[in-house]
Amino acid sequence: DSDTKLVPSFKVGKRDAATANAFVGDVASRLKNRVQVSTDSLHAYVEAVEQAFGANVDYAQIVKVFDDQSMDAEVIGMKKAVFAGRPDMALASTSHVERLNGTTRLHMRRLTRLTYAFSKKLENHIHAVSLYMMAYNFVHVHHTLTKERRGIHTTPAMAAGVTDRVWKVEDVVALLGS
Repeated sequence: DSDTKLVPSFKVGKRDAATANAFVGDVASRLKNRVQVSTDSLHAYVEAVEQAFGANVDYAQIVKVFDDQSMDAEVIGMKKAVFAGRPDMALASTSHVERLNGTTRLHMRRLTRLTYAFSKKLENHIHAVSLYMMAYNFVHVHHTLTKERRGIHTTPAMAAGVTDRVWKVEDVVALLGS
């Protein structure tokens, strides 16, 4: 969520229809209001968004335009396409999720190839990502949110009204132990 920085859902998997359907279905199940969704040009998202949200969504895709078809092609532009509802095209963007992906890779060495920490077992990888996302939402204070809330240390979960306090790692561990 661009306003609260909350990550309401995540999915570890391949970039295919099954993963897209599971992910978008989970996102839709966690939201109660009509939302605007922006995705990249993975075709599987079109069906997944329609199946999960029906007509209750404003949906746009961001399509990158490359200079050629090679693996190291440069992005030379972006096109935005409306797929459902009436999305505000000025807000249609994948920048927030791209920034989250970059931040996650920097914080989790498991996501970096050719390191000792690289996940070799899928189950361990899923657990590590789950722990990171829990900490991201409940433990990590986001300074942009803190400024908006006049100096009150704020996590994405606090900004979204899911909790009223900054959690400690011990709180997460205690929750997992119950």
